[in-house]
Amino acid sequence: MTIKARIFRSSKRHFECQREDTKEVVLATALAALLKEDHIVVGDWVEISPPPQGGEEWKIESVQERKSAIFRNIPREQKKKVIAANVDVMLVVVSAGKPAYKRGLVDRYLARSDYWGVPAYVVFNKMDLYEESEFDIKFEAERLKWLNVKCFEISAEDKNYKPRFLANGFDELSHELQKKTAVLVGHSGVGKSRLITELSHGKIQLLSGELGKVGKGAHTTTWAELIDGENFALIDSPGIRSMSLADLTKQDLLYCFSDVNEWTTKCQFSSNCTHEANSKGCFFQKLDGGNREDQLILSRLDSYKRVLEEVSNIPDWLKKP
Repeated sequence: MTIKARIFRSSKRHFECQREDTKEVVLATALAALLKEDHIVVGDWVEISPPPQGGEEWKIESVQERKSAIFRNIPREQKKKVIAANVDVMLVVVSAGKPAYKRGLVDRYLARSDYWGVPAYVVFNKMDLYEESEFDIKFEAERLKWLNVKCFEISAEDKNYKPRFLANGFDELSHELQKKTAVLVGHSGVGKSRLITELSHGKIQLLSGELGKVGKGAHTTTWAELIDGENFALIDSPGIRSMSLADLTKQDLLYCFSDVNEWTTKCQFSSNCTHEANSKGCFFQKLDGGNREDQLILSRLDSYKRVLEEVSNIPDWLKKP
């Protein structure tokens, strides 16, 4: 008899699994054959068998097919490193106060979201500190909607805050996350920890005095882990929070910026157009930014070119997994 369970934490051959039936967390080891085929990661659904009489460790008998995978390419080893599995949504948290909102960083997260095939939600936090002179949230929301990204307006610090500019607030975000597994990303200081604490009604505490501080953040997790928030699950990992895109090829990048790729085909010499001011027949040079659509298109081109510069630092042939 086997029981369905989910991997919450892993350490070499030992795994903490939550049983689907009772929600009990048990310690299990994996059959050697499973570890040879592919490593087991946080978020995987597995079939486990009970320990023998008098024993304590369960046995992982099989791993179910993944519906999604969070991974990075390892160019020098020519392979992919899967960090987590079966993620439903990427939760991108940004600040409307301090630190300042960074559109380019959001686009980097969205590029990775597209590459993984995981939908993204963008959460404008600290809206109680928002100043219209800092950035135009309506334009940013329109831009995100254009990219089929849901966005939310909240203040994790102020439970009474009601959306003033967007249709969706804290209640709508909480509803959208029901029964989903989310991966959390966002710049340091944007309020990720407080938001997750509020969404989980205090069950998830990402910040703890026992964890201390490393660098800019106070959460020192060095491994991936799945955290049960009752109404939703959260996957947290430094490997996910790091948003370098240098492991992607130029072709990968065009896939991640599918809208830019579509516009690029309108260039007279689309195969080698650099989209610079002196590029002959470039579609983008015909746009003057005088209307909303031009502004949206040019903002995406700007993000694409910035990431392209980073991606170009490593030859594509080194990045093929």
